[in-house]
Amino acid sequence: MLLDVMDMFRALSRYMILLAATVVGSTSTSANANEDGTVPVYFGTYTSGKSQGIYQARFDGGTGTLTSPELAAKVGNPSFLALHPEGRFLYAVGENGNFRGQNSGSIMAFSIEKPSGRLALINEQSSVGAAPCHLALDGKGRWLFVANYTGGNIAMFRVRLDGGLEAASQIIPHRGSSIDPQRQQGPHAHYICTDPSDRRVLACDLGLDKVLVYSLDPAAGTLEPNDPPSARVYPGAGPRHLAFHPNGRVICVINEMGSKLASFSYDADSGTLAPLHTASTLPAGFKGKSTCAEVQIHPCGRFVYASNRGADTIAVLTLNGRTGSMEMVQNVLTGGKTPRHFTFDPSGKWLLAANQDSDSITIFSVDPKTGTLQSTGNQVEVGAPVCILFQPKLGS
Repeated sequence: MLLDVMDMFRALSRYMILLAATVVGSTSTSANANEDGTVPVYFGTYTSGKSQGIYQARFDGGTGTLTSPELAAKVGNPSFLALHPEGRFLYAVGENGNFRGQNSGSIMAFSIEKPSGRLALINEQSSVGAAPCHLALDGKGRWLFVANYTGGNIAMFRVRLDGGLEAASQIIPHRGSSIDPQRQQGPHAHYICTDPSDRRVLACDLGLDKVLVYSLDPAAGTLEPNDPPSARVYPGAGPRHLAFHPNGRVICVINEMGSKLASFSYDADSGTLAPLHTASTLPAGFKGKSTCAEVQIHPCGRFVYASNRGADTIAVLTLNGRTGSMEMVQNVLTGGKTPRHFTFDPSGKWLLAANQDSDSITIFSVDPKTGTLQSTGNQVEVGAPVCILFQPKLGS
């Protein structure tokens, strides 16, 4: 009981620090916040339909409303986005398979223009693998990492002082397969991130049913397999994305094919993952076809959220930051089709969900006591939205 209270206190302290920093940052310059307190938000999309690239809007945290999104950069299939820690540069995958005649997608680097928020392309590099679907930076913005889904590999790029990217400095192929002959006949890297200490890089591979762990040497710019090099989820799960608890000691992995969340303990010193608990994300009694997409842990650390494509819901579960145990408390319709990515605004009071197949963003309020979601009735149109990215940090 004492440990639970201590974990809750630590998580609350981290949340209050984050919230205070966000408030200071969001009011310090008009480049990042209007006088009315709105903050910039960007949307990554697929461009085969209504979308033409990356869109931008401003979010009002007082009313839970978005301005009408406008085109920030006209590019092809910028499905997933990442923000540089300084807040001055934005990065996007080009989720394609024919970049400059290669069997590869691309990584694009943009500067964020002030005060318009529009994006100016700095440069573009091969992702050295087809269908790049996720990317992330280290905490200091020195290195960018990408997961190539069809390519079945991960790659590492040095970030230049001007925000541009050098060519890939390291490419690591994943090897193996799992039990599903249609979807797991080979590796499919689906997610990549650094751990909170920036000492390791974690990658979810849907095709291998593994979360792979690498030791990062930021000075040399190299990744090496950790010892042990990976953790397994259950066969046929299809691990897609993961999220760290604010205490850094628990990870939740969303499994696309199995529609379940799996929690693991994480030892930052050894980089070791150990399984803790598994819970379904689907509504009770659901019989249709559904796959999971995104997982997020609320900044307070007491709730974990997962999106269900097919059931078209977001599941809300309680989360114990010490034991990793999870319990369903709500499954709420997103008001659209195929909820892909979702995220919290910088205050944690609102959740924005991207409905890919109904071209919409839906906004929910978050109950701070129960974690449950309530639709605000506010919705904006964005063509095939895949990723939602707030810009709470500022560049000089």
